[in-house]
Amino acid sequence: QVHVVESGGGLVQPGGSLRLSCTASGIIFSDAAMGWFRQAPGKQREWVAAISSVGKTNYVNSVRGRFTISRDNAKNTVYLQMNSLKPEDTAVYYCKGMVPGGPYWGQGTQVTVSS
Repeated sequence: QVHVVESGGGLVQPGGSLRLSCTASGIIFSDAAMGWFRQAPGKQREWVAAISSVGKTNYVNSVRGRFTISRDNAKNTVYLQMNSLKPEDTAVYYCKGMVPGGPYWGQGTQVTVSS
């Protein structure tokens, strides 16, 4: 059975930082492309960042230069380091594992950027 679990969300002031983690089990993690998505209230879910099985990364323009996606295959974990956070980054952040038989989503973690 596949489980994808996000953690690390919270309340942070504008300009602050957070690091999200996503741990996946039940899949061959090293073969999986992983992605982060977010959904703000009243808006559609949007793609934020992705990392391939070999570590190639890509970002939506609105977070490029502020967010960094990385992975640790030994820990079956993908991270999203978020710096210089803005109020418009407020959303529920979801992790997605892309493997045959998937995709597999986590339950999400809330990120709120507010003073």
